[in-house]
Amino acid sequence: MAKTEEGVEIHKMGAWSPGPGCHGGCGVEVYVKDGKVIKVEGDKDHPWYNGRLCPRCLAMTQYMYHEDRLKYPLKRVGERGEGKWERISWDEAFDICETRMNELKEKYGPETMVFSQGTGRDVGGMLTLLAYSYGSPNWTMWGLSGHSCFTPQLAGGYVTQGEFTFPDAAQCLKERYKDPEWTPPKVTVSWASTLNRGCVDHYWSGFWFNDLMKQGTKLIVIDPRCTWEATRAALWLQPRPGTDGALALAFLNVIINEDLVDKEFVDKWCYGFDKLAERVQQYPPEWAEEITWVPKEKIIKAARMIGENSPASIEIGRPVEGNPDGTTVIMAIHQIIAITGNLDIPGGNLICRPAYQVTTYPYSTEEVIQLYGEDLHKKLSEKRIGADKYPLVKSFRAWAQEDVLIEAMETDKPYPIRGMWIQANNPLANQAQDTKRHYEAGKKLEFNVVVDTFMTPTAQLLADIVLPAGAFPEKDSVYCIGGPLNVIKKVVQVEECKSDWEIVFTLAKRFNPERVPWKDVKEMLDDRMQPSGYTFDQLAEKGWDLAPKGHPCGSTPYRRYESGLLRKDKKPGFRTPTGRVELYCTSYEKWGLDPLPSYKEITPESPITTPEIWKDYPLIMMTGRRSPVLFHSEHRQIPWLRECDPDPLVEINPDTASEKGIVTGDWVLIEGTMGKFKRKAKVTPIIHPKMIMVPHAWWLPETEGASPNNYGIWDLNCNQTIPMGHQDKSGFGGGPISGMLVRISKA
Repeated sequence: MAKTEEGVEIHKMGAWSPGPGCHGGCGVEVYVKDGKVIKVEGDKDHPWYNGRLCPRCLAMTQYMYHEDRLKYPLKRVGERGEGKWERISWDEAFDICETRMNELKEKYGPETMVFSQGTGRDVGGMLTLLAYSYGSPNWTMWGLSGHSCFTPQLAGGYVTQGEFTFPDAAQCLKERYKDPEWTPPKVTVSWASTLNRGCVDHYWSGFWFNDLMKQGTKLIVIDPRCTWEATRAALWLQPRPGTDGALALAFLNVIINEDLVDKEFVDKWCYGFDKLAERVQQYPPEWAEEITWVPKEKIIKAARMIGENSPASIEIGRPVEGNPDGTTVIMAIHQIIAITGNLDIPGGNLICRPAYQVTTYPYSTEEVIQLYGEDLHKKLSEKRIGADKYPLVKSFRAWAQEDVLIEAMETDKPYPIRGMWIQANNPLANQAQDTKRHYEAGKKLEFNVVVDTFMTPTAQLLADIVLPAGAFPEKDSVYCIGGPLNVIKKVVQVEECKSDWEIVFTLAKRFNPERVPWKDVKEMLDDRMQPSGYTFDQLAEKGWDLAPKGHPCGSTPYRRYESGLLRKDKKPGFRTPTGRVELYCTSYEKWGLDPLPSYKEITPESPITTPEIWKDYPLIMMTGRRSPVLFHSEHRQIPWLRECDPDPLVEINPDTASEKGIVTGDWVLIEGTMGKFKRKAKVTPIIHPKMIMVPHAWWLPETEGASPNNYGIWDLNCNQTIPMGHQDKSGFGGGPISGMLVRISKA
């Protein structure tokens, strides 16, 4: 900590929601005067963004001290949805939670309680601590079909090479681009990923690509929209939503048939190349052109650019995971990376490991076992929702499966679900598909708790207890994903808000003191940080640290498979059953799934599968476009940010709008086969004439929160037109968030 002459304290730390939202990792300087944060700026010494910072972080003072911020625990005193609340003490809130949750456990068993998180925040680590201390196996992201956000990407990497990857942005090197071992990629593929928008994956951002362009990197963009990146790309491919799998297979066809593979890497480190080569003969560029709407010439050119230019890297965005068989599509993209020799090399795709091997948020079964032990994981998996139906759900990560969960809530099979803990999550305004179905299921539960920073539609409609969470300068935590180990430290107190960790830690210790042996959160963090050699306070003095090259944690580049840094047995190779990159997936073969990539048009609605619906609903609706100033359903209250992105929009091509007499600013009605909602038109040529883009997660906190208005979600929520139950055959992926058919009219 430094001090200025004006008595301002400057604290260096990492940023992880609440506040900025996103997935964290930025280095920040938090300026504090008289016990209050007065501004937040980027830390120029931090190796990821080098002082650059997003608008949400810059607006932290408006977020933290907003008049509508939740500041005290609340108890519902009216009917759910009436908006009647009573302020209570933290002791009373904890007592109510403990009593009611124990009553449910005694009556139905601990599995009756579901623990639901959103994206952003370090909440996954805390929710597993609370759920497992209580005894429930059901940790979830309630409402997102197939967990079609990052989990399919993790799973696809896990079964292919035992790890997930990110493009090499020199994020593991203290000297970044100056390190003599690093080299910029000759080609980078942005596959359905918006570099400069609101939900970047850690260090992958428009800033980084600007840096690379200066060094000669060429960009391939695969996106139905003409994004910022597409206007700067050497090649832009505009596929029909939901057909990325066909595109990946055609790329493999060209790369293999034109002999653009890295033969040395394939022969020594890959398994099943001959079988893959035989399979992809079914998928030539001509076939893919008809399905994807991308000209075969562009498909061939993109495949050659990847295969002929090493190093090359690929960033995979969330929409790929919502493809039919989304995990399989991710596997095919990983196979492209592997056979071209771009895995774990400078400028390629790096295997991502926790910083110093410190784990607080378990991304895989191995990390769950590291934190909680194999016996507990095995015991809980026996009752985890969906684990009996989907082998990948049982064997990878510890989620309950969403599509099976909503059925269980409605049918009491395989057992009754009677309570839910909802933390850092606003499912009824954000990710829950078939929204009213989820509302009806949640409304029937006997006891619900919401932990958040503002009152949300979900809290108003479902909660019995609402607990106020602290923003990131109000909590102690660590960030440890894929680069620096960042400390997040509490430097101020806002009213009676408690950090997510404090709230969970207190209740977890009440439920199971043996599983929570530490005296407080900081002692727990000290314990989990042991592999780094730092205590929490020691690292807090620096703010962050990056493991040096060759550190035994195995998270530092490059070619770790050659020296045994990836495997527990220290043998060269990958963390797969064969020890190689599995182009033919032996795990899938064991589970009765197709071990090779394939393509089937199995979306619930499409021009090909449902031509009769396409006739009446002639537009493909994409959802989920990121905002540079808003994160999912957060920040609608924040003046600076809402001014930049004020309205719930729909993007429409000028030709399509003209046919309907729609101009920018008109309110329009969007109808699908399941329902309808309203949006304000933005007429723009960046959208294909047969598609529209609907930014998700809109609600209006300035309007009435009580029923029937509920902050406007029943008028605005696009997820009312998107079904559940179309998940990947593996259980992960396949949520049709960007492929339903709709029609529009002037409202």
